[in-house]
This record gives sequence, structure tokens and C-alpha cells, in this order.
Amino acid sequence: EKCRRKVGMTTVDTHFKDKLEVSNTDHAYKHPPELSLEASATLSSSPAKTHTSRKSFEKEPPGSPLTSLRSPAFGHIPMSPDRSHLSPQVPGYVSNRPEIPPEILEALSKLTGQDGFTLAELVAEQPGLTYDDFLMLPGHIYFAPGDVSTNTRITRNIRLRAPFVSSPMDTVSESAVAIAMALMGGIGIVHYNCSIEEQAAMVRSVKRFKNGFITNPMVMGLDAKVADVLDVKQTRGFSGVPITDTGKIGGKLLGIVCTRDIDFVADREMSVTEVMTQKLVVAREGCTLTEANELMKSSKVGKLPIVNGNGQLVALISRTDLLKHRDYPMSSVDKSSKQLLCGAAVGTRDSDRARVTALAAEHVDVIVIDSAQGDSTFQADMIRFIKANFPSIDVVGGNVVTSRQAAHLIAAGCDGLRVGMGVGSICTTQEVMACGRPQAVSVYQVSRFASKFGIPCIADGGIRSPGHIVKALSLGASCVMMGSMLAGSHEAPGEWFYRDGQRMKKYRGMGSKEAMDKGSSTRYLMNAKETIRVEQGVSGAVIDKGSLYQFLPHLHMCLRQALQDVGMTSLHELHMAGIDGNLRLEKRTAAAQAEGRVHTVQHVQGSTYSR
Repeated sequence: EKCRRKVGMTTVDTHFKDKLEVSNTDHAYKHPPELSLEASATLSSSPAKTHTSRKSFEKEPPGSPLTSLRSPAFGHIPMSPDRSHLSPQVPGYVSNRPEIPPEILEALSKLTGQDGFTLAELVAEQPGLTYDDFLMLPGHIYFAPGDVSTNTRITRNIRLRAPFVSSPMDTVSESAVAIAMALMGGIGIVHYNCSIEEQAAMVRSVKRFKNGFITNPMVMGLDAKVADVLDVKQTRGFSGVPITDTGKIGGKLLGIVCTRDIDFVADREMSVTEVMTQKLVVAREGCTLTEANELMKSSKVGKLPIVNGNGQLVALISRTDLLKHRDYPMSSVDKSSKQLLCGAAVGTRDSDRARVTALAAEHVDVIVIDSAQGDSTFQADMIRFIKANFPSIDVVGGNVVTSRQAAHLIAAGCDGLRVGMGVGSICTTQEVMACGRPQAVSVYQVSRFASKFGIPCIADGGIRSPGHIVKALSLGASCVMMGSMLAGSHEAPGEWFYRDGQRMKKYRGMGSKEAMDKGSSTRYLMNAKETIRVEQGVSGAVIDKGSLYQFLPHLHMCLRQALQDVGMTSLHELHMAGIDGNLRLEKRTAAAQAEGRVHTVQHVQGSTYSR
């Protein structure tokens, strides 16, 4: 067994299996207390070198201020589901590590070293590490790509089935992208380079796209006319409206007006009492969502009202939501309401507190505080305001690239961290401000520190290919945030235009002149009345990537196959292998990078998704 571990075998041993079983349980994370002076001293006294041994950050001495704040291990942030329900392994695969003949095992035991480097060794060996500077070495494959779990967390309390997050940029994330991200297992973060009302309306459209029990449906009274129903259908998209005696939820249900009831009605002033369907199939209050869905299937109705013992309307279920659940089984939904998960970005100004209040009224799930440099008093105050007034909303702080920056935001009470500064494709912060950090080492250092407090990290920026996604996750990130990868999709905002025969959409950084003129200058802690603005981004264009409903499944399969190649069955296992040293990596020289790309051929025809 020692020999097998020495040569870097990635198959799970008995101790590791125990850790995997623990990961399937729900961990109760407590709100982190303020970092004490002792904890701060512990942070400041840690060696400045990047090659700190694993023991130095995994185990603190008894009574250490950090010990009481520690969360489950680094890899316990993404959760892996029970796999007993999965189909049998694909023929040709084995379910355990292969048997190695004694003579080969003896030869392996005599090797002076292992292939590649551990994460800690790589960071120490390669200062200023970026995604292009390394590769992961392959592991043993004993499972199919479909058996790989990509379950993860974006915050302490919010789980996703895919580690994909859209960047809150005004040329990337609006309601259409947020809906697609949630349906495909990720989550969209709606930008705030707009009015409070516009942002709240975008969140509202995401939350209403898919429901379980609709507890606040549009209801009308007996005095309503056909014209009122048509207006609701046109403005809000509702195809069925319940009619009660009070015109409100909680009134006695008298009927329902559906599209088929008014399709051929010419008189718009006709009362709804003359067209509504009165013989209704209803479910009783207290039934489960599964029971209600089965009743809807058997009765073949489009809307199923839920009534109490007095016949009063308490909720509504729509057939379209049932179909969405069937067609998008990976959807990121709220456990109670079954609505799609949705996030929104805010700034750090006092005026943004009104924005937070409006977003909370629309039941936003997570708020991302958007700042190029997140380690500020303004952001800490905003985190404390949100957690004090809206404790059910998770808060992601950032952006940060050092452990000390992370410590300040963790002490303020954030539930997640956004890592990256100046590495986006349209960002010029590092050139203009001479401030930032290469992304790979930033993700590694911040994730390693934040894991002690149960804080997931989002790798934001620098993602140019599916390979960069799995590299960011291997360094400790729980999710990746993408901007240019999603811009140019059919769901992204903006108008199409043609350049050199290619269909394109505009894509700009939030630090560009155009975005600042619209209001994003607050992201850089600049006053809106400043006459001199320092641009930290550019504007450009990206080619048509097609629909996210095809692009995101492609990325998801790329991730699964990458994890299969390195012999990891889940993101949890990938993170644990990074800690234990079973994940082996190799440095890439400039020549190695050229060798790994397409070369010596002309007129290459690549996939649209790889551009």
C-alpha cells in the first residue's frame, strides 16, 4: 500500500473513502465570528513563502484562534451525491485499482521520486503561476464520464450541480443568461449597471420562470373582464388566471380563465364569469409536490389550484413548470419554492442599500458585492448591513487575491469569496494600476486559507478554455465565473453585427469608458461626479457562440471528461487529492505550451465552442 501511495496512485483508500462518505452529509456552518487579534497575529506571523508545507496550514496547535473557526476539510465544500442509483459501469471499466504484479511493484518502490509536483511544490517552484504554466498528470480511469459528480457550492449554504457562474457584466448577465445558467445547473449573477427597478425586474423574471407551488399567483375577482386577462397574458406571460370571490389569494375559488377560454372571444369587455371554467380539478392543501404533479399528469390539466378545506385558494401549480423540471433535471432551484436560483451584484455605496432592499423583495438568493479591489471598509460595512438586515441572503465578497484580503472579508461575515484581479480578457487593471496577481497562484492561496473557515471561492477571470475551468477547480476553487466565455451567446444582451463575415456581439469591461459612462465607475470606488476617470478596461467584440443551452452542456461534458482523465470521480475527490498530494502536476515551458496547441497544419476547422 505504501508503494502504491508513493507512486501517486489516485484510487481512494479506506481512509479516503471515509472522508467521501462524510462529504455526503449536510454540514451546519456557523456564522464566522470576527477575527480576533490573536487570529490576525497568526495570519501575519505565517511564513511569506508560497511553499508552506501542508502540515503548517492543515493543523494548528491546540487552542489556536483558527482552530475553532475551521470548517470541514478543503474538499468538503463541494458535495458528492450518493451514486448507488447510477447505472452499472460501462463494459470494459473496472471498479477498483488494478492489481500490480510484485516485480513491477518492487521496481516502482525503488524509484527516487514521483512524477510531477504536488500543488504546494508547484506553487513554490513556479512563482507567478498562471493557468497556462502547468498541466495535470493523468490518473487511473475506472469509471465513465457520466458517473463524475460536479456538485459544488458557491456559498456556505447554496449548492450547484455545475460549477458555472456568469459574471455580472452588462454585456453578459441579464435575465435570459441567468435563466439558462440556472437551468443548466449553474447560477447567473445579474449586473447592476442599470436602475434599481430594472435590476429587480430581471431578478423577478428569473424567479418566476420556474416554480413549484406558486404561493403568490395572479388572481382576479368577479368584476374582471376578458381585456384584463389578455393584458396579464401579454405583460406578464401568465396563461391561466384563477378567479376568487375576493380577487386575492385566500379567497374562495370560483373558477379559472385559461387561454382556451378566451382564444375566440371577440368582446374584450365580456365578464370573466361568462368564460371561466368552473368544473375544476383541485388538490388539497398539505399534498406534496410529487402528489400534485401526479394528479396533474393523470387529469391532463394545465393549471392545478391548491385549496384548503373551505375551498379557498392557497397556491397554484403550472404544467409548464412540470415540463421544465422534466426537461432540465440539473436545474439549480430553491429547496422550498422550487424557483430558479438567481444572484445579483451591488456596489458599496450607501445608495446601494436601497438596491439590496429591492432585490431582497424579489427573493434574490445571493448578492455579489462587485468591486475591483474588495478589501475596503466600504465593502465590509455593506456585508455587515446585508447580514444584519437580510440574514437569509448569502453574500459573496471580493475581489481578492491575497489571504489577508480574504481574512478581512471573512471577519465581516461573507459567505463566499470572488478571486481575481486584473486577469479578465477585457481588463487592464494590472497594466494601468500595477496591482493584481497572476490568477492560478491567487486561487490557490486564497482557497487554501478560506477553506479553514468553510468559505467557498469563485475563480473569476482568466478562463479562456474548458481546460482552464478544470485547472481553476484543481487549485481549490469551488466555482468559476465566466464573462468572455458566455458573451456572444444568443442569450447574452446586445445586438448582432457582422465584421469580416462573422456574426458578433459587443463585449466590454466594466472598467471601460462606455461602461463607466453608464454608471459602473462606482465599482472602482470613484465618485459619479468625478471629471477625470481612470479606465481599467476596454471594449471589443466576440463571435457568435450559439445558444447557452448547447454551450453549457458542452462545457459540462468537457469538465467530466477532464476529471475522468485525472482519475477523479468528483470535485470533492479532486480537492482532497490536491491536499493529500495524490494530484500530480507538471510545469509547462513555452515550448511545451506550443507543443500542446494545434500546430503544423493549416486551415484548421475547430469547434465553435473552442474559439
